[in-house]
Amino acid sequence: MATTSHPSTAATEPSPHTGGVALMLGSGLSNQVGASLGALAFPVLGPAGVVAVRQWVAAVVLLTAGRPRIRCFTAAQWRLVLALAAVFATMNLTLYLAIDRIGLGLAVTLEFLGPLTVALAGTRRRLDLLCALAAASAVVVLTRPRPSTDYLGITLALVAAVCWGCYILLNRAVGHRLPGLQGSAAAAGVSGLLYLPIGVTVLYLHPPTVTALLCALAAGILSSAVPFLSDLLALRRVPARFFGVFMSVNPVFAALVGLLVLDQHLDHLAWLAIAVIVGANVVAVGTGTRVAQRATDI
Repeated sequence: MATTSHPSTAATEPSPHTGGVALMLGSGLSNQVGASLGALAFPVLGPAGVVAVRQWVAAVVLLTAGRPRIRCFTAAQWRLVLALAAVFATMNLTLYLAIDRIGLGLAVTLEFLGPLTVALAGTRRRLDLLCALAAASAVVVLTRPRPSTDYLGITLALVAAVCWGCYILLNRAVGHRLPGLQGSAAAAGVSGLLYLPIGVTVLYLHPPTVTALLCALAAGILSSAVPFLSDLLALRRVPARFFGVFMSVNPVFAALVGLLVLDQHLDHLAWLAIAVIVGANVVAVGTGTRVAQRATDI
């Protein structure tokens, strides 16, 4: 007896990659919108006060998720955790100080040089060398001398880039030495403790308005909690290579959010430079991971 064929229900269900892309888009937008809301609180709390609140939110979220067994940490593990905490604290502070001086789009784009440098470090491929030269040329365009150039803001953003690169390398090392999220959670907790005296002092000397406090809390939630959970879920749905390439949207999102929320305008050359840096990362990370995968398969 002939059976009637029915369309597969799987064909009508959304692909896991579709859900992963949606999560990554949400993560990137949330991160940059959170940073822009934090910037709105700068006149009252200053960058240090906003960063303190953000670090406290990150500590609560990661400690709840990771539940580190700190009493079982060895001295060597603690050294890595403390180094990661110091880098985490410095990275966010220098980034927010840079945002206050040079704007969200430019600050995040320059900070993005950190992971790009990590991706290109140690490579011998000509294509990666071309990517590095393209990114360096774009940085020259972004930081070209003008009457309004804020060299301190640019320097702070580049320090944040160095910290982000170190953060990636330390996170890898911590991940190898400690199971699950324990290392990252412990580092976030230590970073939150480091900001206790800073945050308390700022809040005491500059009593926050309700609006400023809400903006700072929103920055912590949108730039720490939401991206952390979204990225965790996205990595279950998409390959790590695709995730790494997709991170490139962050400078673009930062420039767009800076324009729409903070009314920060970039000239045409700056937009072109951002596109070049994003393109260099897409090529370096995307092709580099494929080469590594082929080498593993051989």
